[in-house]
Amino acid sequence: MWQAIAEHINSELDIDFKVEKKQQLSGGDINLAYHISDDKHDFFIKLNEKEQLEQFISEAMSLHCIEQRHAIRVPRVICYGQTLDKAFLVLEYLPLVDEHNAGWETLGLALARLHEDSGQAMYGFDWDSSLGRTSQPNKWQGSWSSFFSEQRLGWLLQLLQEQGFGFGKIDFLVEQCRQRLHHYEPLPSLVHGDFWRGNVGFMADEAVIFDPASYYGDREVDIAFSELFGRFPERFYHSYQNQYPLDKNYGERKHLYNLYHVLNHAYMFRGSYLLQAQDMVKHLFY
Repeated sequence: MWQAIAEHINSELDIDFKVEKKQQLSGGDINLAYHISDDKHDFFIKLNEKEQLEQFISEAMSLHCIEQRHAIRVPRVICYGQTLDKAFLVLEYLPLVDEHNAGWETLGLALARLHEDSGQAMYGFDWDSSLGRTSQPNKWQGSWSSFFSEQRLGWLLQLLQEQGFGFGKIDFLVEQCRQRLHHYEPLPSLVHGDFWRGNVGFMADEAVIFDPASYYGDREVDIAFSELFGRFPERFYHSYQNQYPLDKNYGERKHLYNLYHVLNHAYMFRGSYLLQAQDMVKHLFY
């Protein structure tokens, strides 16, 4: 397997790389992660079952799109592919350091720049992406209220219902969500899509984001998710607000946006997330 991955790297970069050192890294709930190296080159490797190649392709395309904005650092995509029994994604290896105040300020500024006018007129993406292990549809739509209510909440509610977990009539809940957002048409921004603390890192002089589930949508979805599982330090929010202030009614929408992520966690992990999702649905719609 490692020789096959090295051959893909060599073909892409036109170098003579051999895996002389490899270290399994912690932190991934879904994929295996490794740091591989020789005396001259270092790479970050993600591994999963062969059938998960599409997940890696969508991640690579999201990283490419973010990189092209020249707003925030992401690991460069080297290549992706399959061995006999595994799918893999090869990324630039970035030496991360402990979080620091300047890093959080840099992150806020850089994310705001990523979110600034993208020139996109619609909501969606040219391909579907993956949020964790969950497929995330991104069909282009001209209405944000329709996009979010149908392709985010409606999609997860349908997946959960197919697994035997109902939260009420889906058509009713989708329509309630649509009405909540009916008069709100934000500027389509390129969003990270899975913006929580585990997908943020820091180098000595800059912030890094990784594991995106990108699409063009309301930038508030990123800020909302940053508050769900342990709010970021205030330096991040101050820096973001100074560059690109949030709409005054952001607080009325953030719980609606975070319901999507709680539903996804309920779908993937069950347990207490199902109860949390039920409570949020009841609070928001009943």
